[in-house]
Amino acid sequence: MSVELPFAPVDTIIRRNAEGLRVSAEAAAELAEWIQRRGAVLAERATNRADAEGRKTLMPADFGVGEVVDPDTLELPIAPVDRIARLDIDDRYRVSMDARIALAQLLEADADDIAEAATTLARHADRRTVKAEDIRTYIELVE
Repeated sequence: MSVELPFAPVDTIIRRNAEGLRVSAEAAAELAEWIQRRGAVLAERATNRADAEGRKTLMPADFGVGEVVDPDTLELPIAPVDRIARLDIDDRYRVSMDARIALAQLLEADADDIAEAATTLARHADRRTVKAEDIRTYIELVE
């Protein structure tokens, strides 16, 4: 599975939560890979909800999102999120634009939570850099 998500927006998400700490490139890569895996899982679950309603188009509600934010407020780009959504789902499904934005919204909120926790772990380890191990440690704790 190749990473479809560019690292730059993921790095930005970590930095906005890092409270002045540095961010290693490996931390951004680790979080980008997690975002991709998580997005594929969420899309697969969304297809089950769409199937239950007899639809082939994924909608925001299939992701559990009631209100979709303005895409300009998101750091994650929509096109790569769309490709992530399609990684593990059948080609017969379509993903509406609002569903793409909803998925990006969910993934970015989760990434913010992970980045904030990774910052806490880096500070606890008395480091000035958020590392991939901080990202991995938090993910292992919550999954």
